[in-house]
Amino acid sequence: MKKLLKKHSRKSGLPPGTLVHIGETTASQPKITAIDYDSDNFEEKQIANIQQCADLKKKPSISWINIDGLQNIELIEKIGQIFNIHPLTLEDIVATDQRPKSEVFENYVFIVLKMLTFNNSDKTIDSEQVSLVLGDNFVLSFQEKPGDVFDPIRQRIRLAKGKIRKMKTDYLVYSLIDAIVDNYFLILENFGEIIEDLEAELIADPTEKTIRKIHSIKREMILLRKSIWPLREVINSFRKSEISLISESTGVYFSDVYDHTIQVIDTTESFRDMVSGMIDIYLSSISNKMNAVMKVLTIIATIFMPLGFLAGVYGMNFAYFPELHYKWMYPLGFWGIIIVVVSIMIVFFKRKNWL
Repeated sequence: MKKLLKKHSRKSGLPPGTLVHIGETTASQPKITAIDYDSDNFEEKQIANIQQCADLKKKPSISWINIDGLQNIELIEKIGQIFNIHPLTLEDIVATDQRPKSEVFENYVFIVLKMLTFNNSDKTIDSEQVSLVLGDNFVLSFQEKPGDVFDPIRQRIRLAKGKIRKMKTDYLVYSLIDAIVDNYFLILENFGEIIEDLEAELIADPTEKTIRKIHSIKREMILLRKSIWPLREVINSFRKSEISLISESTGVYFSDVYDHTIQVIDTTESFRDMVSGMIDIYLSSISNKMNAVMKVLTIIATIFMPLGFLAGVYGMNFAYFPELHYKWMYPLGFWGIIIVVVSIMIVFFKRKNWL
């Protein structure tokens, strides 16, 4: 967060629409790939010259152009000029701290959402901003770094599976959003297993490491909620078919994604409640452990109180102790009294269910 705020401060005083990259800078150069298709033809290639993007825009077929890497501001500006993208949209694309949202312009729709993946090494969520620009015959997708969840979509286009080659650009955008939302379920499945293991650990033997795990999961649930909650309103606006670039037939598919989003939000809220309850269970378990220790110590102290009294009495320095003149006073009298007192107290504690 501190690094993000530092980078964001570089925009202070600059005019609106000034492009300043905010986010992680990768060593690799931006990579542009394009998939051009219609119901009968398909072409996939890597863009070496930015002019090729302008050629694709002129074609009547549908072009999906994907840009990996946002640190090259000059490249983003050229793409914006080719597709007539507003400078404020370009500013939001390179500033990767945006919340999920959608903006409707005269010739395109701009969508921002978070692509989340589960990091198996440290059991956390990796978040990446994905920006989509929906045009009449093109879709632009901007990603911070290579690697995404769109491979099944690419495969469907290559093999002409389903309706995607027969539909327009709005269906392609639906497919991309649906792939991102479906990946949220995989993240929830992983966290569901972690929460089950933590519940068992809480019951068996909770430690300080356990509470750190709980706080870590709670933090990830907050991140997941922040990424999904605004997306609900974005998809809701698409399913109502109030946008000219989104047809009524595709709005039905957005309704399905909307239902999935609500389901993800409900599951996330349930997990948050479970994790909050686990903190209470941890505190209760620690308190119960402490009470058990104090109970044992109290019983031991209570048993030794009369023994200390007897030891104190017979340890006094008086000449006339009639019991001291008896031969069996120490082994039978003193220790006998101690054994009887201890036995009586143990029986009493057991009857009270204190032992």
